[in-house]
Amino acid sequence: MMHPSGDARRPLGDESGLRAVGRARGVARGFLAWSAPEGGSAVDAVLLVMSELFTNAVRHAGGVTGFRLEAGPGTVTVAVHDASTVSPQSVPLDVTRPGGFGWHLVQELSVDVRVEVHAEGKTVTAVVQCPMAVTLQG
Repeated sequence: MMHPSGDARRPLGDESGLRAVGRARGVARGFLAWSAPEGGSAVDAVLLVMSELFTNAVRHAGGVTGFRLEAGPGTVTVAVHDASTVSPQSVPLDVTRPGGFGWHLVQELSVDVRVEVHAEGKTVTAVVQCPMAVTLQG
């Protein structure tokens, strides 16, 4: 499911980043209800990965410029596009300070994570196992 903006370098919509994350989560829930209706905890993992990728783009990359969801045999792929060419960085885990867990969660919950830098920014793609997923592209 692709949500392009009119200008590939401008964040989606004119709403706050947190509202955009909430809206994207709603879109993802609808997509997963159709593509993995019996997905259980795997659906929760997809939603968490999507939320973390969106939040990272909002907090560290100037906002989301688009995203895509794709269900394949036993997997769901989440791709989030932003305007920054800086790749995500892991920070040492420190339970005494807030934040810093998202990128670790994405890597732990995904069977594959790729970062592709291009002229307009980057795309972070995560593939999550979702055994009940059927092949769909939106």
